[in-house]
Amino acid sequence: MKKVYQLLSLLICILMIMAVSIRRDGKVLGHAITATDAPQTTADAMRQLDDGTIVINTTDLAKDVIGYSGTVPLEISVKEGVVTQVQALENDETPMFFEKARPLLSKWNGLTVEEAQTLDVDAISGATFTSNAIIENMHRGLDFAAKNATSTHWWQQMDLSVKGIIGLIVALMAAIIPLFVNNPRYRICQQILNIGVLGFWCGSFLNYTAFINYMSNGMNIIVLFVPFILLITAFIYPLFGKKSYYCMQVCPFGALQELAGKCVKYKIPLSAKTQKSLNVMRQILWAVLMLCLWTGAWFDWIDYEPFSAFIVQSASWVVIVIAVVFVALSTVIMRPYCRFVCPTGTLLKISQSSFVKNKSDKEETDLKMTES
Repeated sequence: MKKVYQLLSLLICILMIMAVSIRRDGKVLGHAITATDAPQTTADAMRQLDDGTIVINTTDLAKDVIGYSGTVPLEISVKEGVVTQVQALENDETPMFFEKARPLLSKWNGLTVEEAQTLDVDAISGATFTSNAIIENMHRGLDFAAKNATSTHWWQQMDLSVKGIIGLIVALMAAIIPLFVNNPRYRICQQILNIGVLGFWCGSFLNYTAFINYMSNGMNIIVLFVPFILLITAFIYPLFGKKSYYCMQVCPFGALQELAGKCVKYKIPLSAKTQKSLNVMRQILWAVLMLCLWTGAWFDWIDYEPFSAFIVQSASWVVIVIAVVFVALSTVIMRPYCRFVCPTGTLLKISQSSFVKNKSDKEETDLKMTES
């Protein structure tokens, strides 16, 4: 019966995020819900101008390719077999990341379609997800232009760069090894990897932006294999008794707070009454923020979760300040953001609920263990 309640909790959370996606983007898993946002058909993907220029629109060709917070469709102009211009169409990507990646649009100009297809373009640091989305849109559009769209193999969509491979290895380590190894020294090593590789290098983490993004646009697992692994640890592991696994074992920001807490032995004592009050405030805050999403009153609050501070080159100063403040607080209060603020963590906690009172709270027990 407990498993049934957990599945029901997970379903409720999925429906809550689905409602936000419909409210904000008018679509679910890449399929339009509103008539005004009808999806493009493949027949509309190419048109020819009077001067013979062929224009490829990647809106439908790459509808499963998403950047940091949305799709980045392009218009690729090809004249006499040469790419003459690449333009960005209206998109849902976070503006600061898209503007940083915008210089990529000129990389293919002047190349033949065949040359452009084989061009190796590196992602721009600080806007990796947006860059990869632009590059994949170009691949899809060029394949279509060459009438070879069906020849793209699944392994060609994978990120086989050094960063992509190392990020995948670290994600798999975080997802598997702690299941079998309970060693404080290894935990510290894994946390350092989570912070350095998943956080600062790859910018891979879960937050509301990611949840809404995947719900609205769908998720190409081959392209987004690392985030897919993180989603499994967050939502599937708890069904098998591993509650709070993502928060405790994978989350880069949680790991950063915990390591910062090890730097100072003194901790501010929080009474049970104080902790209870802070937990109530956390739940109230989450309810208010969800209401803002459902009503459309304030969608932008999701841009202020401190996780994106790991993408230092593009993060806003407000997000960086929030992240620094909570890391500083974590030296004297164990994981303050995780325990008393995090809306993403609250959503994950609700998705794991079995509506059954336990004698002890697993997350608090884990936190006490890390203090020792």
